[in-house]
Amino acid sequence: MIRFAGDSGDGMQLTGGRFTSETAMLGNDLATFPDFPAEIRAPAGSLPGVSGFQLHFADHDILTPGDAPNVLVAMNPAALKTNLNDLPPSGILVVDKDAFTDRNLQKAGYEGNPLEDGSLDEYQVHPIPLTSMTIEALKDIEGITKREAERSKNMFALGLMSWLYGRPTDGTLEFLQRKFAKRPEIAEANVKAFQTGYAFGETTESFAVQYEVKPAALKPGLYRNITGNQALAYGLIAASVKSGLPLFLGAYPITPASAVLEELARHKNFGVRTFQAEDEIAAVGAALGASFGGSLGVSTSSGPGIVLKQETIGLGITLELPLVIVDVQRAGPSTGMPTKPEQADLLGVMFGRNSESPVPVIAAATPSDCFDAALEAARIAVKYRTPVFLLSDAYLANGSEPWLLPDVDAIPAIDPHFAAGGTGGEDFQPYRRDEETLARPWAIPGTPGLEHRIGGLEKQDVTGNVSYDPDNHDLMVRLRAQKVAGIAQDIPELEVDDPDAADTLVLSWGGTYGSVAAAVRRVRGGGKKVAHAHLRYLNPFPRNTGEVLRGYEKVLVPEINLGQLQKLVRAEFLVDATGFNLVRGVPFRAGEVADAIDAMVDA
Repeated sequence: MIRFAGDSGDGMQLTGGRFTSETAMLGNDLATFPDFPAEIRAPAGSLPGVSGFQLHFADHDILTPGDAPNVLVAMNPAALKTNLNDLPPSGILVVDKDAFTDRNLQKAGYEGNPLEDGSLDEYQVHPIPLTSMTIEALKDIEGITKREAERSKNMFALGLMSWLYGRPTDGTLEFLQRKFAKRPEIAEANVKAFQTGYAFGETTESFAVQYEVKPAALKPGLYRNITGNQALAYGLIAASVKSGLPLFLGAYPITPASAVLEELARHKNFGVRTFQAEDEIAAVGAALGASFGGSLGVSTSSGPGIVLKQETIGLGITLELPLVIVDVQRAGPSTGMPTKPEQADLLGVMFGRNSESPVPVIAAATPSDCFDAALEAARIAVKYRTPVFLLSDAYLANGSEPWLLPDVDAIPAIDPHFAAGGTGGEDFQPYRRDEETLARPWAIPGTPGLEHRIGGLEKQDVTGNVSYDPDNHDLMVRLRAQKVAGIAQDIPELEVDDPDAADTLVLSWGGTYGSVAAAVRRVRGGGKKVAHAHLRYLNPFPRNTGEVLRGYEKVLVPEINLGQLQKLVRAEFLVDATGFNLVRGVPFRAGEVADAIDAMVDA
């Protein structure tokens, strides 16, 4: 488990990303956690400006980026101060000792130099002059300034870590040549810095051992490393192909959802249309309009943008048209901590609109699961003619893991089942519902015989005419609610991992899956009995959810909020669930969840 940490201009995300790619190519199972400040360029050397990238890789199945790194690479004093508490005693600490100047130490709040005062004696400290060694190695490259040479020190660190863990190098060398193809001297500098770091590892005697992590025994097939936002984009493309509907994305750039817009914009070959709107309201309005016109309308955002979209989502509920709304949750309220994960939008997407306006809600569990969750959200939206919320979060969006490429032919088709024109003289009834799904017909505008009224005013049942009749309004409200509730018959039942007939159930949802599942493993490893169930469908709940919850004496609900799912299951099923809640802008650590489970089992 390695964590790279440095100033936000030190290239830690690039360094971690390259180490991840080579690790994936080697066949290890892995999970990553990129962690970076919200500012484009935070003050150099400051504590808020520290950028980090943690990677957990192994020769067996892993579920999280890990609680505590085995190796911490700290490029300056601020990176050391903000990350040292996570490094266990005897952990390997690699620091750029050139960066430990009086000025940088003062910025980080150090009164003395920790490399000299004995405060790091419990760690395996390797103070290496990364900056000066990099500058010296690159001094003969024509066209490289001293500043540009210094900026290549992250590649020196990457080369050193690649040697320490036996990572392949060819992929990184090719990547650097491609990335800096327009400036060959920069490519040469980065390549040489990387090779110098690798050679330093080979020749220095300061590292007692070199580590070998063999490939994991993964299911056979073709894998690629993928982030949650990439997987989500590919899932939407797959839904478009499988439904035969053109994909239209209306979006306004917002961290951490912007990468979905950027990824989809690269795939015009699949007929994808991306629209970067002037604001969040215009983005979702365009997406709903695309759905009215017969496309698969999607709008992506995060918490602050979702709030602005809610009125139009209410319009989509009344119009009963397919619409997928992606909420990549981040820490709030308001701007909050834009690059940090949270799970606090659940009640907002459930109830954050006026009147009775139920929508299905689905949450992805892992970065690669964002693909399947996007497919499922689109399927439900199209089949039931309703807006659907798909919840991700900043950890899933930016984190990555190996993804087994699916058999495209095995993905079920999604039938849009458009209303047929030319009804033979019978007037088209836009709100005559399917008896099974209660979905109304999807009538493409301009189709002869399918002329009908559209808008936000309440509709008369069957005819779709504007209606102010009290009994009709009551009927339509109930029909819309019944339609969403009926989706429970079309989704899998809640599965429970309970090999030992436990008395305690841990109920999780969304991006906490990995941490909670890893915590359950730890508790079972200590000889205690505990069950685990993970919710993908949050509205409606799977049809057996109440039965599952009432089958246990104790129910623990870990969430990165103040108890939103806990409130829902208490209200819906009258179960005295207990919450474990931390809202710190970071994913749960498996150890802290395990401690909470231990306490509940023993209570």
